Amino acid sequence: MNHIEKVIILTGASSGIGEGIARHLAQQGHKLVLGARRTDRLAALCNTLRAEGATVDYLATDVTQRDDTQKLADFTLEKYGRIDVMINNAGVMPLSPMSSMKVDEWDLMLDVNVRGVLYGIAAVLPTMQAQNAGHIINIASVGALTVSPTAAVYCATKFAVRAISDGLRQESRELRVTVINPGVVESELADSISDHVAREAMKSYRQIALKPEAIAKAVSWAIEQPGEVDVNEITVRPTASGH
Repeated sequence: MNHIEKVIILTGASSGIGEGIARHLAQQGHKLVLGARRTDRLAALCNTLRAEGATVDYLATDVTQRDDTQKLADFTLEKYGRIDVMINNAGVMPLSPMSSMKVDEWDLMLDVNVRGVLYGIAAVLPTMQAQNAGHIINIASVGALTVSPTAAVYCATKFAVRAISDGLRQESRELRVTVINPGVVESELADSISDHVAREAMKSYRQIALKPEAIAKAVSWAIEQPGEVDVNEITVRPTASGH
């Protein structure tokens, strides 16, 4: 395994999978720059990690705003002189039947889950190309593999993440590109579900949820591979999951 210390940007780091990834990578000794909208949570997380000896910074980042994501990348490059890994983790999941006509929620999912990933790629791609090295990790979902009721638009955004990732991989001989597809994981994603039917269905589905650390370990394993090894896709589900 390649345990070289790396400079890593992580979006959506204030809770759930993102927080789990941040904690695990900090323990591995990597230098982290975290982004999220909730700076109070980011500040608390950074203070905890620094007290444990980690090198970590944060910036307020709304991934739907291209300038925010670019500032995150520029800050990282100015401080460390390189960007080794970009983890596009920020995401939302307000599930509902399409007949509920929650068009504003459809727009939100497209903005965060698709444009947010594209903006993250755009922010670091020129630097990684100049370095002739870099690793982009996109957190998708098992919803990128199959569609289920109430999740049509959410799954569409995650199918898009998977397609974007593989296109980038095919175009980039110097870069590594990885998609991580989590199954159900303990997080706040379900809190954004406003539709009553979808919210109730999610309660039973989440009873077997994995801890965020399970996804963090998959991310870390992909990062640790030698430079000539590109782990393209990892799917991580609870053992008890039928989905």
